[in-house]
Amino acid sequence: MATSLKQMMEAANAAVPRITPAQAREMIAQGNALVVDVRETQEVANSGKAAGAVHVSRGLLEFRADPDSPAHDKNFAKDKNVILYCASGGRSALAGKLLKDMGYERVYNLGGFKDWADAGGEVER
Repeated sequence: MATSLKQMMEAANAAVPRITPAQAREMIAQGNALVVDVRETQEVANSGKAAGAVHVSRGLLEFRADPDSPAHDKNFAKDKNVILYCASGGRSALAGKLLKDMGYERVYNLGGFKDWADAGGEVER
């Protein structure tokens, strides 16, 4: 049975809690958090990224997040809080649902990079 984008977004938003920049800062301050920027490389180059964030474009997320993949990024661990963001929150919601499907339990959607930057979140180029 085919699934529409609308249905995929509804499922992702139901599975992945949306958090505020303030909540994200609290989680980061407590340690054991991985912040992931799932935007495309050019988007990150144009604006920078949240300080300390790992950049993994959404299309490569499965390869970086799966410990059995040769392309696994050791920053990804299922015992961490994983905080995702993109440009507006859509791709990060879908990416979060993907990570949940892969067995990551503590996955959160920060929304858009602009939300982070406008709230005073530290940015690095």
